[in-house]
Amino acid sequence: MVGGARVKLAFCFPGQGSQEVGMGRAFAAAFPEARTVYDEASEAVGLDLARVSFEGPIEELTRTEIQQPALVATSLACLRAVATAGVEADYVIGHSVGEYSALGAAGVVSDREAVTLVHARGQATAAAALEHPGAMAAILGLEDEAVEALCADIEGVWPANYNCPGQLVVSGENAAVDQLIEAAGPQGARRTVRLPISGAFHSPLVAGAAERLAPVLDGVSWKEPSPPFMSTVTAALEPASRIRHVLIDQLTAPVRFTQAVGELVRLGTTTFVEIGPGQVLSGLIRRIDRSAKALSVEKPEDLGKLEEVLSAAQRLAQRPPAAR
Repeated sequence: MVGGARVKLAFCFPGQGSQEVGMGRAFAAAFPEARTVYDEASEAVGLDLARVSFEGPIEELTRTEIQQPALVATSLACLRAVATAGVEADYVIGHSVGEYSALGAAGVVSDREAVTLVHARGQATAAAALEHPGAMAAILGLEDEAVEALCADIEGVWPANYNCPGQLVVSGENAAVDQLIEAAGPQGARRTVRLPISGAFHSPLVAGAAERLAPVLDGVSWKEPSPPFMSTVTAALEPASRIRHVLIDQLTAPVRFTQAVGELVRLGTTTFVEIGPGQVLSGLIRRIDRSAKALSVEKPEDLGKLEEVLSAAQRLAQRPPAAR
């Protein structure tokens, strides 16, 4: 490398909403390592995660307690295929439930443990949503501060997902979310979208999920993250000693994806690779920092594109600054 120049790379893992019937099927067919993830994960949680991921139906795949382990298993299966190409990350980051995929990628827990834990999380959040029904809505085109002010003025609704500038998701009681949606238009919101979500996730309404999940997390021996784990709860790199606290807080705290990506950029990350179904995070990252390169890997043919992008980025990094 010229002058030690190198590309800093972050692997990103999607959360709920990115699921689709057929996800992971091509990787599992082409890479034994990917199929093994599904087989071991299915055995661990007593669900045929390969079948529901590959074949659906979508109604089953959308159920929280099934969707979460299926998403994590799919992301980790895709990751094991990526690893065969020799691509390694400098950091890992996950959006909400995607943090469990990131922890598996960082070796904090095994793939099997990551899926087992997220299965327990899915059951806990589904039960909490039944106990305290609620809703979530995306507010588009308003500054974060404006949405935060609306939440402060309306009882029972809170900021939930800081996805990118101009896109903040709120969560709360049904009536309160409806009231915020109605108030957002006159404030200048370009669009509001009530999400097809079964509960008020990332809000105090699902505090019962934290109580259910805590005993499960107590029995885990966390290993130090390698590569480092960027939390979207704290927007900071978190060590093994903090992982349990982060995962408990994650259930009721907002997802600070905007802030966490910004911190990775500050640390020198130039390229973000979304691993798993969909391209949601790649689009958000481009809006967070236009200088960042972002691409998704969800099928085998994406591996060639990944290698091309990384090679081009490496060549650029090795050029003298004046020549870039």
